[in-house]
Parts: sequence; structure tokens; C-alpha cells
Amino acid sequence: MQYIERTIEGIDGSEARFIGYVADNSREMDPARRRTSILILPGGGYAMTSDREAEPVALRFLGRGFNVFILRYSVRPSRYPVALVEAGEAMRLIRDHADDWHVDPRRVAVLGFSAGGHLAANLATTAGDDDLRAHGLDPDEVRPDALMLAYPVITSGPLAHRGSFRCLLGDSADGAGDTAMLDRLSIERHIDAKTPPVFVWHTMTDTTVPVENTLMLIQACHAAGVSVEAHLFPEGSHGLSLGDEETAGDSKFANVVPCVQCWPRLAEDWLRRTFADASVHAPADR
Repeated sequence: MQYIERTIEGIDGSEARFIGYVADNSREMDPARRRTSILILPGGGYAMTSDREAEPVALRFLGRGFNVFILRYSVRPSRYPVALVEAGEAMRLIRDHADDWHVDPRRVAVLGFSAGGHLAANLATTAGDDDLRAHGLDPDEVRPDALMLAYPVITSGPLAHRGSFRCLLGDSADGAGDTAMLDRLSIERHIDAKTPPVFVWHTMTDTTVPVENTLMLIQACHAAGVSVEAHLFPEGSHGLSLGDEETAGDSKFANVVPCVQCWPRLAEDWLRRTFADASVHAPADR
């Protein structure tokens, strides 16, 4: 297996950390294999990137036969569009190294949690296209082929997670500054034909990022004719990650939620169907 570390320089002088887990090919097992790959964007309200939504999730999907990459993007005090440009650079890095890392460049998904979900959706939709172009990136070349979201921050409207937008935009997040920027970053306004297929899950009892964020996303995808698979679970707080003891942290009572623990399997099945992926073989214990 290859373990990869790179530094992506932010446009404001900050640095993002890019980490990859790439399974080696073997002469005994399809030496020309090109694997579906997943870029993980952890959450953390644009104030940090959560460990709970990084390596444990990566290892889960690595064990299912995918290449997995993590981007520890720049957060507060960095402002928009620093993290977006870093995410674009991460996508370009994955595709540019497709031969070295056994990546199928047409089968690269992005998986974002919470504020990382907002970043993932910003990259996958046309919301950030002008900002990517302004920093030397072709939005279509760095757009992922599939969008996977866990309890994502979507809207900048009345049901927004204000903390995320304050970290991302500063004073503009409260409408005191550039309201046009808030509109640009309200993802439900930017779902169109360029948006790749979407997988999303949320809990009905999330009091941090209300489930209405995901409902708005679903409605926008439906209106635009974008394929969407959504799973709404009856209970669970925000930031569950895998929802098991491994990612529960210090709040095992709140963060171990059996009903959500099936989401990685649901996401995997969706990803295989979406890509009709014969190059990634499910382990025999399915």
C-alpha cells in the first residue's frame, strides 16, 4: 500500500495537508486495475477539521476496495475561497497522479461531513466556479464525479449553521456585509445539470445543522433532474461520523447510534451502482 502526504499551499499563505491511502496493484490480482477513489473533507464548522471524520472513515472505505484521500483544508482565520481552491487542487492532484495511484480519473467521488459537506458541494456544483477560475483552476476539470454528504451545511438562509458561515466569511455571514456572497454560497441555489449524482444522509433530530438543509438539497436536486439518494435517520445528534464506538470520542452515549451505522454500506452500494464499477470488488464477507 502507498501512504501519500502532500502539502497544498493556500492562496493566503496557509497550508492544507493532503493524505492518501492507495492499495498497490499486484501481478497476481489485475495488475492494471484502476480503482474508484474518494476524497474526504472532514467537518468542523470551518474552524477545524475533525479527526473523527478523517482517518477512521478513510480506513473503512479503504477496506472495501477504494483508494481514499483526506484533505485537511485551511480553516479560520482563512476565509473563502481558500478551502475551495485547496479542494480543487486536491482533485487535480488525484487526477494528475492517476497512473501512479491506480486511480480511474472518471470515478473520483468527494465525501464531505457537515461544513466539509458544504465545501464538497461547493466544489461539485457551480457555486464556486468563478472563484476556481479566478485562481487558475478549470471547474469542470476538478469537479468530482459523485457527491457524498453526511449531515451537510447547505443553506446560508434562515436555517443556516451560522457558525460555519462566520468562520468562512467573517462579518458577511450575518448579512451585515456582502449578501450576494451569502447567496453564492447557499448550495441549494446552484444545483444544475453540472451537479454529479448525490448521496446524502442526515438525522431528523440534528439540532446543530437542521435536517432542512438536506431537505432543501433534495428538493433542489429533484427540480434540476439531478440523481439523489437520501437517507434520513430517526435519531442521532450532529457529527456522528460512523456512529459507532470507534468514532464516538468522549460522548459514547450520544455518538453511538445504531440506526446510522449502516450508512457506509449504503454509500458503498450507491457508489458502485453509480459508477457501475466492475474494477472495485466487494470483499467476500458482504
